[in-house]
Amino acid sequence: MGKPSRSGLGRIGWAVRSWWLIAGMWARASLAYRASFVLLLLSSLAVSSLDFVVIVLMFQHTTELGGWRLPELAFLYSTSAFALGTANLLVGSIDALGERIRSGTLDTVLIRPAPALAQLCAERLSLRRISRPLQAVLVLGWSLSALDVHWTASKVLLVPVLLICGSVIFSAIFVSFATLQFWWGQVGEVQNAFTYGGATLLQYPPTVFAKELVAGVVFGVPLAFVNWLPALHVLGHPDPLGLPTAFQYASPAAAALCVAVAGLAWRRGLRAYRGTGS
Repeated sequence: MGKPSRSGLGRIGWAVRSWWLIAGMWARASLAYRASFVLLLLSSLAVSSLDFVVIVLMFQHTTELGGWRLPELAFLYSTSAFALGTANLLVGSIDALGERIRSGTLDTVLIRPAPALAQLCAERLSLRRISRPLQAVLVLGWSLSALDVHWTASKVLLVPVLLICGSVIFSAIFVSFATLQFWWGQVGEVQNAFTYGGATLLQYPPTVFAKELVAGVVFGVPLAFVNWLPALHVLGHPDPLGLPTAFQYASPAAAALCVAVAGLAWRRGLRAYRGTGS
């Protein structure tokens, strides 16, 4: 009797295990020189903090921005930075896909007994990328202590949900745009516009942007589900678009949709890949 094929959950488990083993190898390599790693981590932490310093300096001259106070902007900033930083740590190495396609070394990845996507996401994992989510957690802790919010069970639960779902959404965006390199070559700037650019957008309240832009990140690329929409419920702000309240709880559905789109794009990209012939 032949070996039974893995179920869907079995394939996911094998992909996660493969990522863990490869990422662990690169993590141990990063820690081989402890002093160098600590210095790199501290420098990355300092650089990633500059964005929030700009927001703090802005509030030296005003008490509100678009009707939002500093602790509320800190909530937006920290949740956006955590989601982007976690996604970059987990799957950011997928950026190297284009170079592998051009050089033909993707063929080497495809013949290994491990899921290709897991290998590419874990390849050359850099532990210093942890500085962004670490700094975001520190800002989030200050924000939660300074917010004047009546905490209910739904609001408390929504905070970890939006952090997890936001990380999944950004991870799916990383993979989706990297997959375009199967057809279009260099798309790094386009990807950065929706990842790093999107995270910067989400650090500021939706009330300072045109409604057309806000609608675009709700019904187009669903970045608003990373933190804007859930934050409206947590912080008690009105929705500038007047959307149904259900949208404020829809981050898990948006994350699932993004993962489905990223998975479909990845599978089609692999089918379109023909190799270099060498």
